[in-house]
Amino acid sequence: MNCAAIPRDLIASELFGHEKGSFTGATQQRLGRFELANGGTLFLDEVGELPSETQIALLRVLQEHEFERVGGSRRIRGDVRVIAATNRDLQAAISAGSFRCDLFYRLNVFPIEMPSLRHRKEDIPLLVEYFIDRYARKAGKHITTVEKKTVQVLQSYPWPGNIRELQNVIERSLIVCETTSFSVDESWLSQKPPERKAESPLYLSERVAAQEKEIIEAALRDCQGRVYGPSGAAAKLRIARSTLESKIKSLKIDKNRFRTLSEI
Repeated sequence: MNCAAIPRDLIASELFGHEKGSFTGATQQRLGRFELANGGTLFLDEVGELPSETQIALLRVLQEHEFERVGGSRRIRGDVRVIAATNRDLQAAISAGSFRCDLFYRLNVFPIEMPSLRHRKEDIPLLVEYFIDRYARKAGKHITTVEKKTVQVLQSYPWPGNIRELQNVIERSLIVCETTSFSVDESWLSQKPPERKAESPLYLSERVAAQEKEIIEAALRDCQGRVYGPSGAAAKLRIARSTLESKIKSLKIDKNRFRTLSEI
């Protein structure tokens, strides 16, 4: 289940199911992912995008192994192994108040950190072989060899787009390949941003601004776009309203896009 691809108002129903008539459009009872996965495994992709109220419900399932359908009152027990993944910095999200610390540690039982492709270049030849086989069969082509220079070029490239970029390059190369020897046009990999020194003041300021923007947006998302008041982002971040408004303006953040439909 991709948590980022489901509207926040429907995530609870998707995870835990709902009873008939529990909300508009609920014309029949529906089993959720936890109920369907009982005795098996549920993979939660982009778990960092879960809204706060769903995080609480998920924490309860992980701790007590029980849940209730939306609109229901009967407790349902479930035995489900949960695997979660995210590309967000959850520690930063915890600091911003958009992700629960207790849920993080409950999920962080056996963490596996996947380094980016540029940090495991020894995997590139195997991945190239896999993608060639995959797309060659799809295109009805027969590839017998991979040019040595192509492997060297692919291993020397930093892959800012990670494995998805490698996958696209292999597929594109196979489309135009007219021989049994696979090669990649090196010019396709030349459109990469120039490297910037980490000690550059401009580079550091850009990194700080980007991190600050991410934290503010996470707080606004959790507060449904509210800036001030007891339940507003300013209170959550513990800064003055005027300071937050100034940062929102300078960082060009659209706070209105975080508001729920009921508030618009």
